[in-house]
Amino acid sequence: MMMNDPLGDMLTRIRNAQMRGKSTVKTPASKLRAWVLDVLAAEGYIRGYEKATTDNGQGEITISLKYFEGTPVIRELKRVSKPGRRVYMGVQDIPVVRNGLGVSIVSTPKGVMSDAAARSANVGGEVLCTVF
Repeated sequence: MMMNDPLGDMLTRIRNAQMRGKSTVKTPASKLRAWVLDVLAAEGYIRGYEKATTDNGQGEITISLKYFEGTPVIRELKRVSKPGRRVYMGVQDIPVVRNGLGVSIVSTPKGVMSDAAARSANVGGEVLCTVF
């Protein structure tokens, strides 16, 4: 199956699974998805994830979602930079999400990291998504 925006697909799968109250969600594996999930796990938005290989050899990631008192920890998950419109920002222009309560995930030359890590490393890059 041809997919134009694999990262956007993963974010949509997470949103849909949380609306249904699912504990886990599966998505095809890729390095970018794993890097974004690393940031989400480090910031405490998901419990974690596991990589596996299906019978046909395609990689698959199982994401363990996180809930607090029955409500999802992730309240808002938005894709900022899209295939049709890439959004690049310098270190001083990286957006602050909800006065610092949320996180922007940025793809930088030093790897995929949160907005706070990008500011401390003094690097800008492509703003992939915002999480609150």
